Amino acid sequence: MVIILEYFMIFLIVLMIALALFAIKTKDLLSAVIASGFISLVASIVYLYLQAPDVAMTEAAIGAGITTLIFVVAVRKTKGREK
Repeated sequence: MVIILEYFMIFLIVLMIALALFAIKTKDLLSAVIASGFISLVASIVYLYLQAPDVAMTEAAIGAGITTLIFVVAVRKTKGREK
């Protein structure tokens, strides 16, 4: 059981790194914001695995929720002005 959880943690870390690289390499701002939101969501799962549920809930609510929403609105409002 412990080995499966260790592989799951390694999978989550690799997923976070892949999402971060995608956010850096992509040219589309909205895709980068969505990827960073997923990074926060995966980080909240990691915190939950590390038995820190208060930090996990805060990361999910603020990092993956509110911050992503604010960035999406900002990108949508400024997208039409780019040339």
